[in-house]
Amino acid sequence: MIVYPNSKINIGLFITRKREDNFHDIESCFYPIEWKEALEITLSDKVGFSSSGIDIPGNPDNNLCLKAYELLAQNYDIPEVHIHLEKMVPIGAGLGGGSADAAYTLKALNELFKLEIENSALKKFASEIGSDCPFFIDNQPAIASGTGTTLDTFELSLSGKWIMLINPGLHIGTAEAYSNVSPKNIDFNLKEILLSTPIEQWKDIIQNDFEASVFPKYPELQKLKSLLYEKGAIYASMTGSGSTIYGIFNKKPQNIHLDKGNVWTGMLK
Repeated sequence: MIVYPNSKINIGLFITRKREDNFHDIESCFYPIEWKEALEITLSDKVGFSSSGIDIPGNPDNNLCLKAYELLAQNYDIPEVHIHLEKMVPIGAGLGGGSADAAYTLKALNELFKLEIENSALKKFASEIGSDCPFFIDNQPAIASGTGTTLDTFELSLSGKWIMLINPGLHIGTAEAYSNVSPKNIDFNLKEILLSTPIEQWKDIIQNDFEASVFPKYPELQKLKSLLYEKGAIYASMTGSGSTIYGIFNKKPQNIHLDKGNVWTGMLK
């Protein structure tokens, strides 16, 4: 079986509280985008993982796709498989690529072996893997709160808009991004703003709190955000804790060439 995990952007990311367990509560809109990779699952006489495309650092035995398999294998009688990932989405880029791979592994195994696990249960498994993972089970626009695993799915359509994502090849660790943020409550309802306010006005209201801690250390990211506005973006932001910057456009933007990194352009659905 072959499936195609997509990625996501954050439209707004507000850090609202530091918890007693040292994690942080957030409020953000997760929105799916079509930057995808390919994941193949085949029957095997030994559980294993391999990859091609972008190099994945670390021990392959610790990959999140294998963790997803092991979670289901602990609860269901499923055969051994080999998982191969064609890695296309940059790592540590704020796009949820690894989380999507794990979530799609859960969904593919559920379908392949006819386990008939409901999405609500798949989300519980996904939440054991990572904060972004449950989002990719339903894969629909949602307001994420708590540590990112509490999801309020809603009807937000940016269909017909274009998006350009620029990843300059920087890897920003989550701990690094959180190191200089100051949690604060927001005084508006993010969902209502997204549904009622024209996109052209979002830049005056909706922000990514990580920009305040990341941009001073990596000023090239601020320059990329400004560049997207110069190219005609109606809204631009960093996604997640970085380092990808995206812009939303009314029409297909002109391509941007980087000496290092990746640029991806596509239509929103």
